[in-house]
Amino acid sequence: MSLVTDSPVHSSSSDDFAAFLDAELDSKSSDSSPNEEGAKGEFDSDSSDSSTNEEAENDSDTENQRIKRSRVEKLENIEDPKRSTSNGSLEQNLGASSSKDACIHPGSFGDMCILCGQKLNEETGVTFGYIHKGLRLGNDEIMRLRNTDVKNLLCHKKLYLVLDLDHTLLNSTQLMHMTLEEEYLKSQIDSLQDVSNGSLFMLDFMHMMTKLRPFVRTFLKEASQMFEMYIYTMGDRAYALEMAKLLDPRREYFNARVISRDDGTQRNQKGLDIVLGQESAVLILDDTETELVDNLDGRDVRQVLKTVRKDVLKGCKIVFSRVFPTQFQAENHHLWKMAEQLGATCSRELDPSVTHVVSQEAGTEKSRWALKNKKFLVHPRWIEAANYLWQRQPEENFCVNQPKNQ
Repeated sequence: MSLVTDSPVHSSSSDDFAAFLDAELDSKSSDSSPNEEGAKGEFDSDSSDSSTNEEAENDSDTENQRIKRSRVEKLENIEDPKRSTSNGSLEQNLGASSSKDACIHPGSFGDMCILCGQKLNEETGVTFGYIHKGLRLGNDEIMRLRNTDVKNLLCHKKLYLVLDLDHTLLNSTQLMHMTLEEEYLKSQIDSLQDVSNGSLFMLDFMHMMTKLRPFVRTFLKEASQMFEMYIYTMGDRAYALEMAKLLDPRREYFNARVISRDDGTQRNQKGLDIVLGQESAVLILDDTETELVDNLDGRDVRQVLKTVRKDVLKGCKIVFSRVFPTQFQAENHHLWKMAEQLGATCSRELDPSVTHVVSQEAGTEKSRWALKNKKFLVHPRWIEAANYLWQRQPEENFCVNQPKNQ
């Protein structure tokens, strides 16, 4: 999307404009009309009648002055609406002129308006330094750009996708933190000269090694057909840009849409206020939960996602057996919450409506009850896999090991 940066050009003064106009009209008065040129030529050729010639010249001068005055009046009315009284009152014309000339200051570079160039005394709106250093947009301009952009995206059947970096698209580690068992990886790194064919990279200047997630390039290629994508990381800007080069060396997926913690408006927290996309059309792929408000009116992709997610384990009633510490409040455990978010019902007690017992051991009382009553006995990873893939997984793939003494 483009931003207006040209300042409007105005004439220096009405007197200068009038003087320039007079000079132009004087030089072109002979071009006023073909009939006038013909008449003047006829009088100039008739030298036998001086009185007739003088009269014709006077008529010609009078006509030229009339045309010149008419042109001046028309152009001055365009340049200065206060001189026009043919339509509406003087106050209406003044109002139209002031509303047209007033700049709403949609944004700024540094302390100067991006539209009119006027110096602004106070900062308003949000800084978009990742788009251009020093760029700041007002709230109204942000809303205008978002409304314009989302209409364009929806016409192309696309949404926005905000992607985290670490533990989502890739994994990085400082060289000093590598264990002796991991040292062999240094001999298997790919060349930085052509990163499009590699997945393991050594960034010596950052003292870091980075591994791209499997099939991440396929994912980005396919996702780009459905989304306008952003990178949003809590790493610093230098790190974010280097990772973007590894993931998108040709700048075909993200371009300048790389946001780091240095660009955020909230300390140690991600916010969508610096994403130029309507929140109701934004999907987020992150390994941590985000503080998003769910009270937007109309269609909202977040509500759709919640509905889809709750269908994953819909109809499952789960009881946990020795998964949580003894004194732990079961309802607060992440597996309990995860199962509920996927649409399952969780219970502390066994009853005939229970469909699954989740346990790490087959020898517990509840585990034996599940086997006896032909209920599913699954490992906790069954819930984690469903949450990761957003699809119920075959229970037989997550069997619980039998006790060693049996």
